[in-house]
Amino acid sequence: MGQYRIFNEADALVYASDQLDFFPADADLTATEFGDGNLNLVFKVTDQNSKQSVILKQALPYARCVGESWPLSTDRARIEAQVLQIHGEICPEHTVKILKFDEPLSLMAMEDLSDHQIWRAALIDGKQHPNTGKHIARYLAKTLFYTSDFYLDPKVKKAKVAQFINPDLCLITEDLFFTDPYREHERNSFNALIEKDVLALREDFALQSKVAALKYKFLNHAEALLHGDVHSGSIFVTATSTKVIDAEFGYYGPIGFDVGSPIGNLLLNYAGQIGLNDLPTAKAFQAYLCTQISQLWQTFETEFTRLLNEETTDVAFKLDEFQHKMIQQIFIDAIGFAGTELIRRTIGLAHVADIMNIEDTAVRAKSERLALALGRALVMQAEQFETIDDVLDCVNLVSKKFL
Repeated sequence: MGQYRIFNEADALVYASDQLDFFPADADLTATEFGDGNLNLVFKVTDQNSKQSVILKQALPYARCVGESWPLSTDRARIEAQVLQIHGEICPEHTVKILKFDEPLSLMAMEDLSDHQIWRAALIDGKQHPNTGKHIARYLAKTLFYTSDFYLDPKVKKAKVAQFINPDLCLITEDLFFTDPYREHERNSFNALIEKDVLALREDFALQSKVAALKYKFLNHAEALLHGDVHSGSIFVTATSTKVIDAEFGYYGPIGFDVGSPIGNLLLNYAGQIGLNDLPTAKAFQAYLCTQISQLWQTFETEFTRLLNEETTDVAFKLDEFQHKMIQQIFIDAIGFAGTELIRRTIGLAHVADIMNIEDTAVRAKSERLALALGRALVMQAEQFETIDDVLDCVNLVSKKFL
């Protein structure tokens, strides 16, 4: 359909009718824009006769949450589509299906997951999906292993690193995760009642040194093709199904970053529980969240270890001692990155409903302080933890001060 232009609902309807081999010729189509994210337009096109529907996602040339003053390359749409296509080939059971990518329009068509629910919303609603953590772990283990030097020919892997250079969105992560929360910056936003806690972080140079090391790893360790944003708002769930979406932050980076992101988001909901529910309900759901975290790591460790043992192609990487150390380093990295997620979501630009839905600012401040305390503990102690149970013991110990 020609060169790039920003779509409206009428454009989405025409595109779905003319450019997608999806709807019948006599379809009665309607289109609705419903994107509530920070960067893109998202349309749902539905056939009123069959009730079949498809999702169109278009990258805007700027950050939607800020406006044209924050320009962004629309090449992120290509990166997102190609990441999801590659991940879909590796792990189709847990990756949204891409129907078409139109590069000139920076537009992607994908399956509609309206029969699923965003995991973050499900967690806020108190719904327990016992298999989601395991599903995410298998998605992570497979996509990260099969796009790494453990499996790929070195020349192929190096070419893919170049293919997925993503400077604009990586810069967002670099700033929002590792830099902005620890200094005064116009993008930061926080509850006035926790200002002392925020100022203390700006003077906590021991913490900032650990965060700087994580940022350096994010910048320089091109280990595998990351999704880049595996938070609970990028995951759709049902009682039996889990699907990952929104891979526009994809690039070649440290494996632990993708593993740590869902752990950090589960702990954000953990922190929010003390403001969202009465104490018995909060404690019961926190126990469920800890079980999910445990299952996520243990399943990832088991599956990634199996893949290392059975499918590693480079003979130098087949040594048991090396593989054990590699898994342990991924664990350490994941816990550190989870800690940065807790901190940046509490006092940075992009907050989460798990905590922001707490209307009473004084009550919310209690959850926010817990999130910051958990984030700091994970970053500072990541190298001291040997097992996921050690991490959860730390979480329980820190949280006792707030319950």
